[in-house]
Amino acid sequence: MSRDPALRHWASSVADNDADGARWVQAEQRGWAVGERFGFAVLEAQPGSVREELVGNVVLKGVTSGKPAAEVGYWTAAHARGRGVAPRALEALTGWAFDTFEADGLERLELLHQVDNLASCRVAQKSRYDLDSVLPAAPPSFPRDGHLHIRRTNA
Repeated sequence: MSRDPALRHWASSVADNDADGARWVQAEQRGWAVGERFGFAVLEAQPGSVREELVGNVVLKGVTSGKPAAEVGYWTAAHARGRGVAPRALEALTGWAFDTFEADGLERLELLHQVDNLASCRVAQKSRYDLDSVLPAAPPSFPRDGHLHIRRTNA
């Protein structure tokens, strides 16, 4: 997946080799262990097979007890784009996040993307994340202005 030019363009970090990939997996495991970052593989059943194929990833980040907001993120594999994978996965993550952390004070989820990432804007809209504001560029992670979309617990 890390060789996909679109993912490399939009992602704030990429894996260039096996060692980078291993570090990414270890960071995801640490996030789960400390309870502040929860990444999920998005898998798709393959017809006629017991095997599932990786089609994307969703993540909940910045979860802190008493903090009203956390951030969501996602990516979709090139071969799965345009099939509604990201909105369905984001909807599942959103429901899980509110079910799991609302009692700890979670009131809203934030989705950020660069203004020229039209596909992410469509995913946000399909997933009922309302456009809240345009944020100024913050290089190097966000070299262009960005959109902040928000979904609240009662949406």
